[in-house]
Amino acid sequence: MKRAGMLRQVSDFSDFSRGHWLQELLCQGEEPSHVQSSPDGQHLLVLQKSRPPPLPRVVAFQRQSIGGADLERNWQPPQPALVGLLFLQSPVTLGSWVLAIVWEHGRTEVWHFVVAVGWQLLQTLELCQGARARIVSVCSQGASLVWCEERPPLGAHSDMSKCAFRFCICTRALEVGEQGVRLGTVRIVLHNSPEYHVLASPQHVFLVPATARFATTSKFLLIWHPEKAKLTITAPSAGFIHSKVLHSSSESDFRKLLLGSVGLLSGLAPLDIHTSTVSNSGGLLLVSTKGAVNMVEPDGTQRHIFDLEGGPLAQGSPVQLKTFGGILACVLAGFLYLINQNSGRLIEKKILSMKEVHFLESPGEEDSIQFLTQTGIYSFSLSKPEDSSRPEPCLVEMVFEEACRYYQRRSLSSSKLTVEKLKKGGAFQAPVALATILQHSLHQKQKPARGLQDTYTKLLSTMSLELQSYMSLELLKTCVVCAPESEVESYCEELVEQEVSRVLHSDMDKDNLAYLNSIFSSFPKAAWKATRSCLQLQQNGDGLLVARATPEVWKKVLGGPQQEEGQNGVVPLFELICASFLRFKPKWLPSFVELTQQYVSISWAYSSKEGPEGRVPLYKRALGVLARKNKCSEADDEMELELLLCSKRPKAVLQALHLLIRLKRWQRVVEVAEKFSKLSPLLNKEIFATLLAEFAQHRELDPYLDMLWPLCPAELTASDILTVVLQHLPHSPEDPVPFSSEGNQLTVGLLKPLLQRVVQRPCVQDELYSDALQSPTFPPPTPPREH
Repeated sequence: MKRAGMLRQVSDFSDFSRGHWLQELLCQGEEPSHVQSSPDGQHLLVLQKSRPPPLPRVVAFQRQSIGGADLERNWQPPQPALVGLLFLQSPVTLGSWVLAIVWEHGRTEVWHFVVAVGWQLLQTLELCQGARARIVSVCSQGASLVWCEERPPLGAHSDMSKCAFRFCICTRALEVGEQGVRLGTVRIVLHNSPEYHVLASPQHVFLVPATARFATTSKFLLIWHPEKAKLTITAPSAGFIHSKVLHSSSESDFRKLLLGSVGLLSGLAPLDIHTSTVSNSGGLLLVSTKGAVNMVEPDGTQRHIFDLEGGPLAQGSPVQLKTFGGILACVLAGFLYLINQNSGRLIEKKILSMKEVHFLESPGEEDSIQFLTQTGIYSFSLSKPEDSSRPEPCLVEMVFEEACRYYQRRSLSSSKLTVEKLKKGGAFQAPVALATILQHSLHQKQKPARGLQDTYTKLLSTMSLELQSYMSLELLKTCVVCAPESEVESYCEELVEQEVSRVLHSDMDKDNLAYLNSIFSSFPKAAWKATRSCLQLQQNGDGLLVARATPEVWKKVLGGPQQEEGQNGVVPLFELICASFLRFKPKWLPSFVELTQQYVSISWAYSSKEGPEGRVPLYKRALGVLARKNKCSEADDEMELELLLCSKRPKAVLQALHLLIRLKRWQRVVEVAEKFSKLSPLLNKEIFATLLAEFAQHRELDPYLDMLWPLCPAELTASDILTVVLQHLPHSPEDPVPFSSEGNQLTVGLLKPLLQRVVQRPCVQDELYSDALQSPTFPPPTPPREH
C-alpha cells in the first residue's frame, strides 16, 4: 500500500520580521535567489547576486519571537564579490552558532546573533596571505574553513596550460571563544591544481572540477580526508582509482599526485556533472546532464540511485537536491521527486505550482521535508495509511518472491510460478502465514498489535527465536549504515558472522554459495572470524586444533554433490575456508584438513561417491588452494609436506617422501619413514625400497643407517636387497677402476649390517611349515587297510 504524502503550509512569512519585504525579495529578479536557513531554523538569509538596482546584497530575516537588529550587507562591482555564507558551531554555548560571510579577496566577517539585541559583528579577518589571492569556492568542515584560492602568476603568462594550474586548496581553523575569534595558520592541502568547487561533509571534503576545459583534470574527483591527511582520486566512470597520504608539503603537488595514475586517467570518460551537493549521510550527490542521480561515497565508490524524467538537462535549468533522513528530495521543472536513496525507488512524484523552490533545514523532523517558495514555507511529510492490516509492500514482495523460488525448485511442473499465482491460487498458505506473522511482529512495538488467527499463534511461538534473530539482524544493518567510520569495521564483522552462520544453517544451493563467495571476497578478515566462530575452532590444552561444529554444518563445509568446482568462478566452501586459513592462520590448515578427514570417515563410507572423498580427496583440494597462490616460498613447500602427510594416504606419504628427498632433508626423510612405515606392510615395503634406492646412489643417508635398517620388511630377502641396490647404482664410465679416490662409492661394508640382519632372521617359509617339521612322526603312519 502506497504511503500518502501530506503537504501543509508552515509559514506565510507573517511570523518573520519584515515578512512582506522577504516576499518581495523572493519575487524580484529574473535569476533565482539563494536562500539559506540557520541551523536552528530561526533565521533566513537571502542572497541576490544579480538584480535590478541598486546593488547585489545579502539580507537576514529572523522570527518575530526573538527580535533584534537586522543584518544587511551589499557590495558594488568592482568591489570583491561575496563567495560564501557559512554557519559555524560555536563551542562557547552548546547549540549556538556564528555566521561567517566570506568575500572574494579573503576578507571574512564573523557575525553573532543575540536574542533581543540582534546581529553583532564579532570580528573581521583575512583568510588569504597574498594581496593578489582570490577565493573562488569556500566551505566549512568542522571548526575549519576550506577554500579554493587562485594565485595568479606575477607576470603575463602566455602558456595557458600552465596558467590553469594556478589554484591551491587551503584550510584554516577558525575558533570562536569568549575572547573573540582566532584564526589558525594556513595549511595548503593541494597546490598547483586546477580550479575546484569545494563541498564539505561532516568528515570529508569533495573537490569537484569547476571547468571541463582541460581533458585530463576534468575526468575525476578528489576527496580529502582531513583526519588521515589523505587524498583519494575517484571517477564516476571507474570508481576508486588511487589514494595517497600527504606526509609533507612536497607531496601536496597536484601534478605529483597524478604521476602514478596518468595512464589510467587518460582513458576515462569526461565527467558529466550538471548539479552536485552533499547528502546528510556524507556522500556526494551528482546529477548528470542526462538526469542520472548518483552517489559518490567518501571511500571513492559510486552507486546509481535514480534517473530523472524529462531528457537532457539544459545548463541553465536549476535542479534542487536535498536529503531528509533516507529520502532524497529533488525539484526539477516544476516536479517534486521523492526517492528512497537506499533502494532507488520512487516514493512519490508531485506537480508543484511554485516557480522557485528552496529546500530548508528541518531540525528534529527527518521525515518532514521543508521548502520555501514565494508564498511561504511548506512541509511535506510522508505518513503511513491508517489501514495497516497488511504488511509493507516491499516485505510482502520479498516473502512471496522467496516462496516462488522455493516452490519452483521443488516443483515437477514446467510452468513458471509467479507471485500473482501464489497470492490468488490459495494452494500455498505458508507465505501468507509468514507475511501476516512478520507484519504482526514488526509493528507490535509501534502500535497495539491486532490479534492473530489461532492457527498462526502456535506458529508464532515456534518462530519467536528466528524472528528475534531477524529483528536483531535488521537493527545491525541499520547500525552499519548509520555508524561513524571508526565503528563500521566492528559492525561489519558482526554482520558477516550472522550472515555466514545463517547461510551455513540453510540449504547450500548455488545462490547461497555465490553469496558466500562474495562475502569472503569483500570481507576476508570478517569472514575468517565468522568461520572460526561457526565451526568453534580452537586449540585445546595440548595445542591440537579441535572443532565443535554440528554434523549439519560439517556437511555444508565439506560440500555434497551440489557443489561443483569452477562453475562461473564460484569456489566451493571448503576451498574458501582453506584460503582463509592460508591467509590468516596457515599453521592450522593441516590440522583442519585432518579434522575434516576424521569427520568424513565417520559420516561417509570409505570411497563413497556421495561423500567429498569419493571424487577428489580433501588433501588434494587443499593442495589446489595452495597452488593458486600468486607467490611461492619455502613456507609453501613446508605446507605442501604437511598437507600430504596429514592425509595418511599411501600415495600422499610417498609423494611427501619424494619431495623431502628432492629437498635433501635427510633427517626429516628418516623421521617420516619411521612414523609411517607402521601404518601398513605394503607402505613399509614401498618406503624401504625408495630409501634403499637412494642409499645405493649417494652417501647422504649413511649417518642414519642405524634407524633405516630396522625398517626392512620381514619378507625381503638378501637377494631382493642386492637386486634393488644393483639396479640403482650410479653409472660412472670415467672412473672404471675398482677403488675410487673420491670415497663416495657404495661398499660391501656399508651393506653388511643389513645383510646380516636379513640372513639371521628366520625364513618366512620355515615359520609357515614349522609345525609340520616338528611333528613326532614323519611321514605319518599308513592307515590300516580294510579287508
